[in-house]
Amino acid sequence: MGRLAVRSVGKKYKIYPNRWGRLLEWVTAERRIAHTPDWVLRGVTFEVSDGECVGIIGMNGAGKSTLLRILTGTTLATEGSFEVSGRVAALLELGLGIHPEFSGWQNATLACQLMGLERAAIEECLPRIQEFSELGRYMNQPVRTYSTGMQVRLAFSIATAVRPDVLIVDEALSVGDVYFQHKSIARIRQFKEQGTTLLFVTHDAAAAKALCDRAILLDRGMVLRDGSPEAVFDYYNAMIAKKESDAEIVQIEGERGRVMTRSGSREAEIVAVDMTDASGGSRRAFAIGETARIHCQIAIRERMASPTVGFLIKDRLGGDVFGSNTFYLDLERRECAPGQELRATFEVVLNLGCGNYSLTVALHTAESHLGRNFDWWDQALVFQIVPNGSFRFTGVAALPTRVTLSPVPGPP
Repeated sequence: MGRLAVRSVGKKYKIYPNRWGRLLEWVTAERRIAHTPDWVLRGVTFEVSDGECVGIIGMNGAGKSTLLRILTGTTLATEGSFEVSGRVAALLELGLGIHPEFSGWQNATLACQLMGLERAAIEECLPRIQEFSELGRYMNQPVRTYSTGMQVRLAFSIATAVRPDVLIVDEALSVGDVYFQHKSIARIRQFKEQGTTLLFVTHDAAAAKALCDRAILLDRGMVLRDGSPEAVFDYYNAMIAKKESDAEIVQIEGERGRVMTRSGSREAEIVAVDMTDASGGSRRAFAIGETARIHCQIAIRERMASPTVGFLIKDRLGGDVFGSNTFYLDLERRECAPGQELRATFEVVLNLGCGNYSLTVALHTAESHLGRNFDWWDQALVFQIVPNGSFRFTGVAALPTRVTLSPVPGPP
């Protein structure tokens, strides 16, 4: 059985103002300090018991990956200590430990040797690695010819060829195809049932709640919350909501490098957008079928009849899921004067599948923005749909469904 104990671990990097600073410190035996300390981890303390599954969450730059690298020995801690008992398997950054010029077979053999396996055990593992990765004849090819997804398949199959006592996983699985993600999660779940201790970094609330016994929230290198996945993700989403509401974003970068630009004449402008629950609390995570309220605060710059206010929900790939506006909903228009402020509130039942979605909001005349576009704000905010514990299905739309099963009458 495996366990982890982390005690006041910290990691400091030295930021030098120029290339001579490091030399100055070396020559003076650090009597002259030329660097600025950058602590990416500080005072991190927690324990993971035998067979426990713990998710590490946090914003980019919180220190999650650095923590995992320290626990796997690829990075040294500046302060503190940790203990890991049992055989450890790790899947960190994509390509780490994989030689691009070696074939899949060669990389698998080398990895098994580094695990300390005997020749007979290695010969037994290699067919299992090929079978699980489903790479077939590509096992004979150099890894540099692999796609990103194929590299993930090989790395995960190698790391889990023999059930470890402790499995440490970074977000490498997020770049694999959906089929292999499901296959990998099934293997992780099987390991958990067999007693493997699991520590993994994730931004997927659904996966964390399904797999994890606990979640730890890191922020600026420190442990901010340690508790049940649901409670920790609620706090995490509140942090994200605060960060988004404080930011004034004109141009934001979306997934896969796409740039979403805000456009419009600004004769009327959306000055604030928020999503809340029925009680008015700002939220960025909702359960399937939960009611959300979309609030748009509008500033009128020119005299006009009240503009059409609308919203559009998009999936993580940018596909339109659902949209509506005040024109479709037959809301009465009124005369608006410069300097006036309006607040539009849409109440929506989120019958959506689990996953990440973005919200686009717009101000325009009549039915769509193709006429006069006052303000079009793509990806005004991002929210997440998580399981509600009772309604299970596949797909993007949660359609209420009933089924009956009855015997077919036989011949008379």
